[in-house]
Amino acid sequence: MRASAGVVFLFALSLSACATRTEPPASASIPSAEVRKTADWAFEYSDVPVDPGFRFGKLANGMRYVMRKNARPEGTAIVRMEIEAGSLDEAESERGFAHFVEHMAFNGSTNVPEGEMVRLLERDGLAFGADTNASTGFEGTTYKLDLPRNDAKLLDTALMLMRETVSELTISPEAVNRERGVVMAEMRDRQGHAYRESLDSTAFLYPGSLYAQRFPIGVSETVGTATADGLRAFWKREYVPRHTVLAVIGDFDPAQVEAAIVKRFADWRGPPAEAQPDAGPVDAKDGGRTDIHLDPALPERVMASRNGAWLDEPDSIAQRQEELLRSIGYAIVNRRLERLSRSSRPPFRGAGFGTADVFLTARSTRLIVDTVDGKWRASLTAAALEYRRALRFGFTKGEIAEQVATLRTAARNGAAAADTRVNAALAGAVWALIREDTVPAHPAGVLERFEAFAPRITPKAVLAALKREAVVLDNPLLRFRGRVAPEGGELAIRAAWDEAMKEKLRRGDDAAAALFGYTDFGPPGTVASDTREPLLGIRTVRFANGVMLNLKRTGIEADRVSLSMSVDGGAMLNTRDNPLATELVPYLDNGGLGKHSLDQLQSILAGRNIDVGLSAADDVFVSLARTTPADLELQLQVLTAFLTDPGYRPEGEVQYLNSINNYFKTLGSSPLSAMRGKIGAILSDHDPRFSLGEVGDYRKLRFAKLKADIADRLANGAIEIGVVGDIDEDQVIALVGKTLGALPRRESVFREHSDQPPRSFTADRGARVVRHTGPKDQALLRFTWPTRDDGDPMETITLELLERVVRIELTDSLREALGKAYSPSAASVPSRAWKGYGTFGIAASVDVADVEETRAAVLDTVRRTGNEPIADDVFLRARQPLLENYHNALKSNAGWLGLVDRAQSEPDRIERFQKASERALALTPAHVQAMAKRYLDPARAVEITVLPEDASPADAAAVAAPAG
Repeated sequence: MRASAGVVFLFALSLSACATRTEPPASASIPSAEVRKTADWAFEYSDVPVDPGFRFGKLANGMRYVMRKNARPEGTAIVRMEIEAGSLDEAESERGFAHFVEHMAFNGSTNVPEGEMVRLLERDGLAFGADTNASTGFEGTTYKLDLPRNDAKLLDTALMLMRETVSELTISPEAVNRERGVVMAEMRDRQGHAYRESLDSTAFLYPGSLYAQRFPIGVSETVGTATADGLRAFWKREYVPRHTVLAVIGDFDPAQVEAAIVKRFADWRGPPAEAQPDAGPVDAKDGGRTDIHLDPALPERVMASRNGAWLDEPDSIAQRQEELLRSIGYAIVNRRLERLSRSSRPPFRGAGFGTADVFLTARSTRLIVDTVDGKWRASLTAAALEYRRALRFGFTKGEIAEQVATLRTAARNGAAAADTRVNAALAGAVWALIREDTVPAHPAGVLERFEAFAPRITPKAVLAALKREAVVLDNPLLRFRGRVAPEGGELAIRAAWDEAMKEKLRRGDDAAAALFGYTDFGPPGTVASDTREPLLGIRTVRFANGVMLNLKRTGIEADRVSLSMSVDGGAMLNTRDNPLATELVPYLDNGGLGKHSLDQLQSILAGRNIDVGLSAADDVFVSLARTTPADLELQLQVLTAFLTDPGYRPEGEVQYLNSINNYFKTLGSSPLSAMRGKIGAILSDHDPRFSLGEVGDYRKLRFAKLKADIADRLANGAIEIGVVGDIDEDQVIALVGKTLGALPRRESVFREHSDQPPRSFTADRGARVVRHTGPKDQALLRFTWPTRDDGDPMETITLELLERVVRIELTDSLREALGKAYSPSAASVPSRAWKGYGTFGIAASVDVADVEETRAAVLDTVRRTGNEPIADDVFLRARQPLLENYHNALKSNAGWLGLVDRAQSEPDRIERFQKASERALALTPAHVQAMAKRYLDPARAVEITVLPEDASPADAAAVAAPAG
């Protein structure tokens, strides 16, 4: 249950603010505002060469479009439409309207009746949510279609729907009233501690700004009273040609695409585009204020921030050089902070320093520190001193070299893989152009310019660039958030910061990078067998020591290699007497190696394409990596080193303890987290292998115990490696022979683990109530049935089709008809490791007042699915996206790896994949209905209702008292 590192989110947050500099680069030439205002695209006034693979156009009505022919994945395409109108465009009485209109795009237009848009796409193989989606932000609304095929008819359908969205929506009063419940349900689902924290933080940092008052989800006062006329007025005002950009990227002839766009959109007319309001104002002189935000679900964090005026920095080669220098400076500061957080006695859980734009109105520099509860003062001091030290003494040549190596590798990787970029990556470049005015440059040019500039990347230049951008944290805005107010309150927080600013500084130590200490694992292993399986041409090799290697050369991604290593063990090592045997496995990499700490490894491996980490699946330990042919040998050396000499260093234990303490303190803070904390015990009759234990049991865990529990498996367990991508098969065999193949002899097959008692499903079908401490209007319904393992491929596919049918039916009933739930879910999970075990689950997040009505609707849907014929159209809408998934599965290295990784120990997966489409096509609605009747008896479900802790019994009238 490894909690996500807070520092990851923290860095993302710190990089959504901006900065200042005292003077621009001498070579910068900033085009006039008039030039930029009249240009259609940023590359028209930039000296950054645009990637010639893109084709840009503009219709007479002002609508712009982008096209690119691309065959990754082959035979597919993506269609994206950006409306440059979001929540910032709303009037006070329209808060939430941009998002509401996005919903209405799926609810009826001139040529597509209400409810038919999603169904139309499902019949063509696009799954709702996965392939058909939309999102609303502060500045824009995006509509997304992923086309599973490159046929002209499907493209025409996609463009027709986009045209319907911009000019033909009906927005009828009846449809608005039906959809209102869905929008309110989505709003309710988001009202958790993270959203409250975001609202409070934004209001504190940018008081009086439009941004702080225009979160895209809106407010109940305006969403709850929105009328069809009001929504239609917003739509007509904002959905205009000049606000619209359409992108089609994929396996189509651009001339064909352009002709189709012109045909669909050339006659579209609309009112003149209105300028988007400024997101501010943001006062650059604002400082000295302190805020405390308390929430029992939030771990402790302290933030220091200062705002400044927005910097007008159009994209240019000179500006990119400036941004490169400053990015290196921030990376080094954050690397230092990360090093502190990884020590055996870390002063904080994580910290980050960064500067970024606040739209086009301001910039903000932030130092954010995630602390152990109650330790905020020492944490803030340590981070503040590191921040001061960087700005006072600058950086070392070694630190610069580490970051330059990382950037050079990224640039080289981009150039090497330029011709095999996937559709989504190319769309990302287009969206950076649309939203940020960043020119989409060809990766080869990026590498060339980087190498030309690299000699000018010096410690002095980096520090100067950082200082030109970062707003000095002088008398900053200070904000504390956590579960318990700090002793001394706001005055104590301010005093702690002031003291840290006055403390005497000394230069830090320059940590020298060592050489990797694991390059010799003994004489290379010999190959005992070398064959090729006939169905997919996967090469299967077995070394004399028992290690299995499976290979597949693909041309999908140039200069990329995907790798998976499976080692016998996994969660099967957890027993009733020792249920936490593998709990610390995800933290093994935090303990480093015998010769290197994790922090030292990061410096040693800088500039190399190396992944580290191990996770525990049901019956194996798994390590996944993406590397390059040039770095494959080092990647294999690192994996082998973690098997033969894991460090088990105490700093890894500290990372785990901080994480687990926070996990338990947050447990129950939302309906979902409360349910997750209880469902394992409920479904297993409190089998300790599948139940969340007491926090004290987790706090006692140490690496010494982990070593005792897993060392035998790491040393002796069967190993199987899958390698896929741009490889020379014989070279890979030789490299594995020098690393994993050179180890002492190991078990040659994965164990059956027959000594483990079977995994059982509770016989107690009584209803349960679980309590949460989140918002008082939030409830969660969960229904779970036992099914079977995945031993029978036909039944596994039938259960998957049943999952899709039930999801469609639930969406039609709970979301579309009743408006009670935003995103009801259904999932079939047949186990591969636990014989005879599998589950089918349904979940819906609803208002507390709607629990009984929702429960009745879910059970009615399940009852009808098993007792009444499934409509042919529903069956088609469920099956077609599944068939498209099968058809496109091997168009990515990840798809191939899913079959290659266990090609020797689980060869049946290859045959199952080969016949999956044939088996799915052989199924009928009657087969799926029979499966529902067999497993989904409403009376046999385990029902869990998650309610607020103080909800009265009347709030769950149909739910029995908690079991046990």
